[in-house]
Amino acid sequence: AGMVINKDDHTGEAQAFAAKVGIPVLAAIPADDDIRKKSANYEIIGTPDSVWGPLFAELGLQVAEAPPVRPTPLTQDELLGLFKGEAVGRGVTLVPATMEDMCATAVLAKPSLEVVYEGS
Repeated sequence: AGMVINKDDHTGEAQAFAAKVGIPVLAAIPADDDIRKKSANYEIIGTPDSVWGPLFAELGLQVAEAPPVRPTPLTQDELLGLFKGEAVGRGVTLVPATMEDMCATAVLAKPSLEVVYEGS
């Protein structure tokens, strides 16, 4: 078991996640325009004689040989802590929406239709 990083942007966030949960990175496929174009045209990217051939050959070996691994779960805060603050809204105070925020028109005050029995 392991993780394949697709469209690796070289931020290191995916690698940090894999390390934190205890799983290996089997391959990091770069966010490359050549790969994007070939993929969009349904072309095979990792042919043996292509520049990407060795990457995908190694990925095949890694997938075949990777032992089973049980990842360590993360809490929401641990997961968000792996990313840059501006990407996850760190430092932003969340304020619950009001009825006025959620409704396109003014909020109607509707009397309750609940039956109330005296003495219960």
